[in-house]
Amino acid sequence: MARYTGASCRLCRRENLKMFLKGDRCYSDKCAFERRSFAPGQHGQNRFRKVSDYAVQLREKQKVKQMYGMLEAQFRRYFERAERAKGVTGETLLIMLERRLDNVLYRSGFASSRDQARQMVRHNLFTLNGKKVNIPSHQVNAGDIIALKEKYQKSEQVIDNLEGAVRRGLPSWLELDQAKFHCAVKALPNREEITMPIQEQLIVELYSK
Repeated sequence: MARYTGASCRLCRRENLKMFLKGDRCYSDKCAFERRSFAPGQHGQNRFRKVSDYAVQLREKQKVKQMYGMLEAQFRRYFERAERAKGVTGETLLIMLERRLDNVLYRSGFASSRDQARQMVRHNLFTLNGKKVNIPSHQVNAGDIIALKEKYQKSEQVIDNLEGAVRRGLPSWLELDQAKFHCAVKALPNREEITMPIQEQLIVELYSK
């Protein structure tokens, strides 16, 4: 699967939103968004240009797509699945994205960013309900148990990540057992627990044209 390999900080600056794409760096004084909170490029500081409704919708879609680390084709498939499912399309889309295994590892604190979580899954660091799993886009279900394999439980990076996540707080639909290095999915996420400023209806309007 293709992926974005450019500078992550440029994405935050382009969307005028800190999306925490680089883990702990985003909480430090090295964060590029804090130092240069304007769009990249020669005309990035021109904040007064008029934007169309289409541009607003496009930027919202780009923001969510980049936040969860996907390219256009994969994100479009998620939207089409959400459109076919029961319920409100925009909310269903966000819940599907939250249920991705790489996002759950990020939310639970095993990884400091979704990119790092994706790499961990690809390298077979975790099991799902006791079975091998190496697909970052796997959709978790209520009752699932995600566990770090024993041989990786002394990793200083993972331990630091977990300590940082506990300080920041965990979503209520996840339950972390830090001593046993496993996370339980207590329930499926709901829209109210997605705290990033997302207007999913703009994405629905964009794709519905």
